[in-house]
Amino acid sequence: MSYDTNNVFAKILRGELPAHKVYETDSVLAFMDIMPRIDGHTLVIPKAPACDLLDIQPAQLGDLIKAVQTVARGVKTAMKADGLTIQQFNGAAAGQIVFHIHFHILPRRSGISLRPHTGEMEKPEVLARHAEAIREALAS
Repeated sequence: MSYDTNNVFAKILRGELPAHKVYETDSVLAFMDIMPRIDGHTLVIPKAPACDLLDIQPAQLGDLIKAVQTVARGVKTAMKADGLTIQQFNGAAAGQIVFHIHFHILPRRSGISLRPHTGEMEKPEVLARHAEAIREALAS
């Protein structure tokens, strides 16, 4: 599969679509999932074009996974989570929908299940509030 430069994450990286950003470096971007399965659901993507885990260059993957760890700490703190689910899908058969490699960070609390993926978008003010809390946690 060749990389589609018009996928939604490529458009976010180019500033063509908005995103509630929580973390950014020269090589990665983390932002709130607009259809969260749980409050605080955050996505981490590389700025380099890569479809999936098998497509990304090792050095870029290294930067990406370091960012996942950093952002995960901030999400866990900000959302007062007991734990984290980290997800990464490769290919349509595995559940990948956007073909730009990305990691999902889902804060988890005992007894609270993930919401189903319904395609329903969260209110922008809720995403903004969660993004601010995560940015604050990352800054401390």
